[in-house]
Amino acid sequence: MRHIIGREGADFVCVQETKSKELSDARCFSLWGDNKVRSMHNKGDEGSGSLLSMWNKEAFEYENHLMGTSFIIIFGHYIKSSSKCVVVNIYSPSTLNGKKSLWEDLTKVKMARHEPAWCFCGDFNAIRSRSERKGVRGRGEQTSELIGFNSFIDSTFLLDLSLVGKKFTWFKPDGTAKSRIDRVFVNEEWLQLWPMSKQYILRREVPDHCAMVVKSVEKDWGPKPFRTINAWFLERGFSRMVQDKWRSYSVQGYGLTKIKEKLKLLKSDLKSWNKDVFGNLDTTKRRIFQDLKALDCQDCLGGLVENDRLKRLELVSHLKENDKKIESLSFQKARANWFKNGDSCIRFFHSSLG
Repeated sequence: MRHIIGREGADFVCVQETKSKELSDARCFSLWGDNKVRSMHNKGDEGSGSLLSMWNKEAFEYENHLMGTSFIIIFGHYIKSSSKCVVVNIYSPSTLNGKKSLWEDLTKVKMARHEPAWCFCGDFNAIRSRSERKGVRGRGEQTSELIGFNSFIDSTFLLDLSLVGKKFTWFKPDGTAKSRIDRVFVNEEWLQLWPMSKQYILRREVPDHCAMVVKSVEKDWGPKPFRTINAWFLERGFSRMVQDKWRSYSVQGYGLTKIKEKLKLLKSDLKSWNKDVFGNLDTTKRRIFQDLKALDCQDCLGGLVENDRLKRLELVSHLKENDKKIESLSFQKARANWFKNGDSCIRFFHSSLG
C-alpha cells in the first residue's frame, strides 16, 4: 500500500477489510510512509468488515465525520482549492438485506446534508449489470440486487466515473469467477471541481481485489494564447487605454521575454476593463431602452427641454454603437463555434455533391 500511495501521490486513501480491531498512529504512519497523515478507523464486527480512511493533513482538512456499520463518511475541504467535499468509504455486507439497509442509510445521510461535492468509493458487493459478474450463480437475487443498487445510485444523483484499465475489480483466486464490485461514484458538483476525474484500475497486488485510483489528469498544452474581442475596438477610448497601459508596464528581460511578461499584465488589465467598463452588452442595451422609454413618456406628457432632446440623441447613438458591438461579438462567437464544432450539415452537403 505504501508503494501505491507514494507512486500515485495520494491525498486520500480508503481501505476496506483491514481485519484489524485497532490501528495505532504508528501503523498508519508506516502505511502512509510519513507522519503527515490523519486517519479514521471503523473496526466493524471485531475486525471483520473493518474500514480505514486516511488523508494527507497538508492536502485535506478534516471537519467532522459519521460512522455506520459499513461506512465511514469524512467531511472536510481540499486545501489547495478551498473546496468542500465529502469522501464516503464503503464495505458493503454480502447479504441482500444488508445491502438494502446500507443503501437506505447512505441515502438518508446524502439527502440530509448540503455539502456540494461527494465521492462514494469502496467495495459495494453489488453490480449494475449482469455483464459485470462472471462465473457467479444466483440469477434471482442478482435481479433484485441490480434493481436496488441502480435505484440507490439514481436516488442519490451519483455518477459512475469513467473506467480506465481492467473491466473487473475482483477475481476468485482460482480464476473461475470475477466481477466489478469495487467502484467510485461522484456527483455533478465533484465533476465541476475536478472535471477530468476517472477511476483507474491497477494491477492485482492482493489475492482477490484490484486497487483503484481516482485522478483528475489535465493535459498541459502550454501557455494559453493571448486573445482579444473584436467588439472591444468599437469602444471609445479602448485603443488609447491599451497604449497607455502598455507604456506603463516596467518589466525585466529582453526581446520576446519582455513582450510575454507585458502581455500577461495586459491580459489581467483587460479582464478588469471588460468587467468594469465594457460591461455586459445585453444589460447595457436594456438600460438604454429604459432611459429612452422614460424620455418618451416625458415627451408625451409635456414635451422635452433642449437638454433632454440632446440626451435622447446621445442615447440613440449609444444604442447603435452597442448593437454594432453585439453584432461583432455574435459573429466572432459564431466563427469560433464553427472552427470548434464544424458545420452540422456538412454530411448532407457532401452527399448532395456526390
